[in-house]
Amino acid sequence: MTPRTEPFTAPVPLPGGAGDARRRELLQSVVEVARAIFGAAAGSVLLLDEERDELVFAAVSGEGEEFLVGRRFPAGSGIAGWVATSGEPVVVDDLTASRSFDRSVAESTEYVPDALMAAPLVSDGRVLGVLEVLDPSPQARSGLPELDLLALFARQAATALRVVSPDPPAALPPSRRADALRLLGSLEQLLRESA
Repeated sequence: MTPRTEPFTAPVPLPGGAGDARRRELLQSVVEVARAIFGAAAGSVLLLDEERDELVFAAVSGEGEEFLVGRRFPAGSGIAGWVATSGEPVVVDDLTASRSFDRSVAESTEYVPDALMAAPLVSDGRVLGVLEVLDPSPQARSGLPELDLLALFARQAATALRVVSPDPPAALPPSRRADALRLLGSLEQLLRESA
């Protein structure tokens, strides 16, 4: 194996309390369900660390899952950085033709996708991170309805994330908290059915 360049910083351990375990479980469920929905080779949730201006891999399913969690890279890098900055979802069918694609980051993860879909995790007007599906099936990325589905799923996941986040959950109105808890239940059910 050849040494790889590291455009992102070393993994930083995620906090370890009971709420954090539920948060990690939620994020892992989100990437696994998104990967299944879109028939993707891999999926990831990258959370925005505003203090350090970095995106951090918080959950990964598929390629790279054994070593990417905790890895960080500059928040302005690549397509994930663009999605986090713009707050807009995107689908790229041919990454070799994309000027926004940061190939060095992909190469350092040991997985270079050909296509991707990404949507911001937005809650209460604030971008919390990015949900990516890498190399989704061609029919899953064939049109606007699929991108809308990913964006909707990302918004619901962000709401659920706010419920289990270390930040005070009281910031969510009771109706949004109930919606987020229903989403958590639905994710658990989907995972049981697909297992």
